[in-house]
Amino acid sequence: MTTAITRIALVGCGAIGTSVLELLRGDPALKVVAIVVPAEGVAAAQKVAPDVQVGSAVPASGIDLVVETAGHAAIEQHVLPALARGTPCVVASVGALSATGFAEKLEAAAIAGHTQVQLIPGAIGGIDALAAARIGGLSSVRYTGRKPPQAWKGTPAEQGRNLDTLTHETVIFEGSAREAALLYPKNANVAATVSFAGLGLDQTLVRLIADPATTENVHTVEAEGAFGSFALTMRNKPLAANPKTSALTVYSAVRALRNRVAPLAI
Repeated sequence: MTTAITRIALVGCGAIGTSVLELLRGDPALKVVAIVVPAEGVAAAQKVAPDVQVGSAVPASGIDLVVETAGHAAIEQHVLPALARGTPCVVASVGALSATGFAEKLEAAAIAGHTQVQLIPGAIGGIDALAAARIGGLSSVRYTGRKPPQAWKGTPAEQGRNLDTLTHETVIFEGSAREAALLYPKNANVAATVSFAGLGLDQTLVRLIADPATTENVHTVEAEGAFGSFALTMRNKPLAANPKTSALTVYSAVRALRNRVAPLAI
């Protein structure tokens, strides 16, 4: 019996995309047949994957699944048209959905194409429990993200402080998940993911911390409701190629892909 191969278009060939590509090499059921990057990145992506078609748009045919690992703009440019054509998509940049009306726009494209867009949990666990608890009724959800100071470089955290000279933990943001994802799009995908599973972007409380005492990305979710309560803390190693991202984000994407083709999935 031959195994059907799911043909994947991978949007993005940065730290996450390259790692996903590497982990999928040799998989009998999943094959990256196209890589989508901006025109100026085609040559570099071709060096990473010389055996894969590289271009600046998702092929209109021959693709069974689109996987986004490129950031928020890529969803607008590549995921929405693919969904409208009827191609299912897996999205890693969940923080993009914090923009007003964007989640509804993504859902409408999937409905129009009679297909589905899947948001992966990424760097956080317990999303299944949180989503289940929502059915019974949640009263509060709090997310705390703690990362080394260098992980917050290039963000509003640098305003009014020198991240290189921090000697103690510093709260750089407190507010809603919507505000966090908009201000820290490359760091706060977890906050958006937690909010979509739980109370929503405006009712999920978020605190972000720069901590020189840690070398890990530490995520804590606390939830209370009719089900009871739980507190989950994950201490994730950062992705070597990008300290803003937890390595678990890559594994989450690969797990989601393998679950789509596995005869038994959990």
